Amino acid sequence: MTELPLVVGVDGSDSSLMAVDWATDEAARHGLPLRLVHASLWERYEGVFPPSSLERPSEQVMAQNVIETAAERARRRNPEVRVSGHVVPEDAASALLREEGNAYVLITGSRGRTAFEGLLLGSVSLAVASRAHGPVIVVRGDKAGLAGAHGRILLGAGEPGTTNEAVRFAFREAEARGCVLDVVRTWRRPARETAEHLAPAGKSARDDEQWASELLDVLLGHAMTDHQKVRVRRSTVEGPAKSVLLKRSAAADLVVIGARRGQGHLCHLGRVGHRLLHHADCPVAIVPQRM
Repeated sequence: MTELPLVVGVDGSDSSLMAVDWATDEAARHGLPLRLVHASLWERYEGVFPPSSLERPSEQVMAQNVIETAAERARRRNPEVRVSGHVVPEDAASALLREEGNAYVLITGSRGRTAFEGLLLGSVSLAVASRAHGPVIVVRGDKAGLAGAHGRILLGAGEPGTTNEAVRFAFREAEARGCVLDVVRTWRRPARETAEHLAPAGKSARDDEQWASELLDVLLGHAMTDHQKVRVRRSTVEGPAKSVLLKRSAAADLVVIGARRGQGHLCHLGRVGHRLLHHADCPVAIVPQRM
């Protein structure tokens, strides 16, 4: 069986080189090859240069330099990882999305070379995360999260119809790292329930918390059987998921959330996904539920 590579988008920016470093470590953990992809449109204009010209177009030289520098960086970081580099004549988002059918996961930095000042997430990263049919990891966060110093994977447990693939992905990550899997399901007290206006008789916050706990049983059942060596810490927390997961990302090496596919080719990231992609303190994995 052919081993699918980790595919990383590279553009020469500090953010993409940080993604190369992280992806090299990730490839080593899973024993998978690493495929580096740089998107460049210079080939579309190759015909405008005289056939007798001895010099390559500057854009071609720059493209080759970007991919060769990134590949050498990955090989120096871990000589045992199989690394290949490719220049693709497409725009960056399209180039990465075209790779996804033959990729274990797509990996991008959080910002590219052309990101506007103050922009927290690059347009390419957002486009790939929103349109990919398979897992996408956006590499971002502080030094501890990037270095994997916490020994913890954080899984945001959503609904069964949108989270099954994410659950399996998170268990595989925790198993490859030999670390704890922290599974969190949030729940909300009904807005109408206050000290002055209690919930209707027979309905309590305890019921909502119990429902969240039972949902975790459903989500984790098969995965825990398949990955018995993974240490799982499960918790139900009152509060909005986007705030709870963002706070807990400060003590995680990777946060994993599921996403449901909407109509057409777009993936419904929701408020939680957008919040984490822009602000999380560790890399973020978006895992769409396969139809």
